[in-house]
Amino acid sequence: MTKQQMIKPWWRQLWPWLLISGPAAAMVACAITIWLAFNLYADKPLRQGVVKQGFKVEQTKEGQARK
Repeated sequence: MTKQQMIKPWWRQLWPWLLISGPAAAMVACAITIWLAFNLYADKPLRQGVVKQGFKVEQTKEGQARK
């Protein structure tokens, strides 16, 4: 076999896949983090007319109008 025949194409070698795996894993982790932030930790109403945003609890306009 000549040296030209022994060289594998790039997709059959290990190094390109090792270099691609780091950024690909970061992208998957970022997508999971964004999904969790929107679905599990979104600002939800505590009771009718009150919303908690972070540490701050505010009364909404509908809740003020009912008083």
